Amino acid sequence: MGPSRPLLAVLRGERRDPPPVWLMRQAGRYLPEYRALRADKGGFLELVHDSAAAAEVTLQPIRRFGFDGAILFSDILVIPHALGQDLTFEAGEGPRLAPPLVDHALDALTRAPERLAPIYETVRRVAAALPRETTFLGFAGSPWTVATYMVAGQGSREQAEARRYAYRDPVAFGAIIDAIADATVDYLAEQIDAGVHAVQLFDSWSGSLAPREFERWVIAPTVRIVTALRARHPDTPIIGFPKGAGGKLPAYARETVVDAIGLDETVDAAWANTHLPLGLPVQGNLDPLALIAGGEALLSSVKAIRGAFPERPHVFNLGHGILPDTPIAHVERLLELVRA
Repeated sequence: MGPSRPLLAVLRGERRDPPPVWLMRQAGRYLPEYRALRADKGGFLELVHDSAAAAEVTLQPIRRFGFDGAILFSDILVIPHALGQDLTFEAGEGPRLAPPLVDHALDALTRAPERLAPIYETVRRVAAALPRETTFLGFAGSPWTVATYMVAGQGSREQAEARRYAYRDPVAFGAIIDAIADATVDYLAEQIDAGVHAVQLFDSWSGSLAPREFERWVIAPTVRIVTALRARHPDTPIIGFPKGAGGKLPAYARETVVDAIGLDETVDAAWANTHLPLGLPVQGNLDPLALIAGGEALLSSVKAIRGAFPERPHVFNLGHGILPDTPIAHVERLLELVRA
């Protein structure tokens, strides 16, 4: 399996030159074929729960660009939905979860794991249709990031509600974190059983935590997930992406023992190469705005990132998700530059 899939080989510790490439949020709003399908299907959640449509969205960027990895089209908030919160997406306002756990107890929720069944069906459909050389990536949100939404009931400025809750009642907040972690292990294991080759943990809001809280609410739950998932699927690589972790990245890498680490665009790639464990594969970390800018900004950024990892296994990616106003021609140019 490994040699025919360059991305999977790199996640397992092999260096490839040129590096394999995929982009976070590569299945999404910058593609006209995605916008057409979403308009036809209605809302975002309807698209996620329509397995045939979600599989088509996952495959669209592979057909158009030939990325080395396909990322499952879904959302990190399907876990709170499966834990019993109601999930809606308001046009122009983002997700809403009810009831928010800042005012309600976790044990008042009625678990609904069947809500995840369409996602496993999406995985099976994509796995059957992907080219042999393409690595299929599953994913989940990390417990801290998912908890920020569950507590506030929506995205929140600086994740203040969850941070206050964690200081005020660490036992109750810890129960939320543990519930998310345990559900996430089952969710990722089911994705692997259905056909993904590797998984990524998105901790989009890890940068808002003080160092001791980062250790408690980011590193410790990630260790819990990695340990349990490895017991069930020892050969499946796990990518950790603690966005905003900055100087806490080396500790995250050492203590979680993830197989690869994602770097956001604020991390100096040369610094990361010096400070991360020797031989640990890294992923990243082009600024999504440099991709929009194109031209010399794109060229110099790609050269700097490529040059920062002369011996380390590297997956080329953005430092965060591709933005909706990204020109398709710039994505094509990026692939030319990376693969040159």
